Amino acid sequence: MNIFKISSLVFLIAFSSCNAQKNAIVAHRGAWKKNNLPENSIAALRHAIDLKLPGSEFDVWRTADDSLVINHDAHYSKLLIEETNYADLIKFRLSNGEKLPTLREYISEGKRNNKHTLLVCEIKPSEISKERGQKTALMSIEVIKKLKADKNTCYISFDYDILKQIRMVDAKTSLQYLEGNKSPKEVKADKINGVDYHYSVFKKHPEWIQEAKDNKIILNAWTVNEAADMDWIIDHKFNYITTNEPELLEQRINLKK
Repeated sequence: MNIFKISSLVFLIAFSSCNAQKNAIVAHRGAWKKNNLPENSIAALRHAIDLKLPGSEFDVWRTADDSLVINHDAHYSKLLIEETNYADLIKFRLSNGEKLPTLREYISEGKRNNKHTLLVCEIKPSEISKERGQKTALMSIEVIKKLKADKNTCYISFDYDILKQIRMVDAKTSLQYLEGNKSPKEVKADKINGVDYHYSVFKKHPEWIQEAKDNKIILNAWTVNEAADMDWIIDHKFNYITTNEPELLEQRINLKK
């Protein structure tokens, strides 16, 4: 069995036992904060992988000329990504000198020397149209599959229809919903694997925690940065915890062992 097949098998096993994981750390936009790296940069991704974190999250937009790029906000250097060509965006460098990464570059780095870190791909809803956001999702999946990284990638979005569109073309990939307005039973009915809500949603609806566990729905919470909130989520044994402070979260988890 070659190295790629072994790696794929490892991640496939991880997906099949997602609900067995407890309090697995997901670095929000990579592990950037402690070392003052740019968010969503390749450097932040590499640091998350080097820390052997269970997950690293990133955000995908599509430019006016259909390049898939990694950035959190709709704007980059005051330019609206969806209305700007890629060549015009990369005139402006990230704070560490990197150019704005494409999805292909980001995923390629995410595969390199990585046996531990799940790539958590957030598809941003389009500000132009619902249909554009769905096409961006399909284009992203195509790139990730071509790079043979689909076994170690899961998808998240605030747009429920984006997730449903992904499910139509991929029956097996892991999907998590971000908005916080649907119960675990509702997402299960639409074949969505997980609820990845702001931690305040779970404090408002604590019954959803047990409902998710009963229905084998992945539990994830974002963006958990304060020790007290971390402790609350840890005590409730979520599958994943998304944070800007992975080092602090690891300390809190270790204290609870």
